[in-house]
Amino acid sequence: MASSDDKKRRAALAALDYIEDGKIIGVGTGSTVNHFIAALGPVRNRIAGAVSSSSASTARLEAIGIPVMDLNEVDTLEQYFDGADEATRERRLIKGGGGALTREKIVAAAARRFICLIDDGKLVRTLGTFPLPIEVIPMARSLVARELTARGGRPVWRQDCVTDNGNHILDVHGLSIDDPVALERELNQLTGVVTVGLFAARPADVLLMGVEGGVQLL
Repeated sequence: MASSDDKKRRAALAALDYIEDGKIIGVGTGSTVNHFIAALGPVRNRIAGAVSSSSASTARLEAIGIPVMDLNEVDTLEQYFDGADEATRERRLIKGGGGALTREKIVAAAARRFICLIDDGKLVRTLGTFPLPIEVIPMARSLVARELTARGGRPVWRQDCVTDNGNHILDVHGLSIDDPVALERELNQLTGVVTVGLFAARPADVLLMGVEGGVQLL
């Protein structure tokens, strides 16, 4: 039986077929993306450069000889490759378990195509079993937490985490996410919120899911 790690590696290898020669790509953060970055090593000459969503991914990319660029210096970003903590068949996602959700959302918004890589354990019918990460300005942490509690959530401060942007993360348990697009927009309006870890208004364009027998395309 294939392990979760094996399935992540299968999805990462399948994503290589989506790379267009000579283009700049966006690269996300997390365990599945680490497999993807490792797979880029042998084909790094096909890639003009990368825009990275985190310091950790930047270090991995530079270690295999791929130049990392500032998004402000890039005119066109063809593809963005990233994982997810949860995904639906409609390609709506929860992201942010690794703490890079704001930069991930920015790079996803800039990319022409968002290719999401998961193992089949991440596929759900309704989002919300995985706690929803929300990045907040530090002084607004308690204010935002009270607003989330009033909406039926149970926010937990991720105390060991400061994002690359210098902010805090609240992991919100118990939210009902029947309408992820509406909830994303609502929570984005809370004063002090930087980014919500719902990728619903801009979902993935392609979902590559590692399964027991290979990779499924959604």
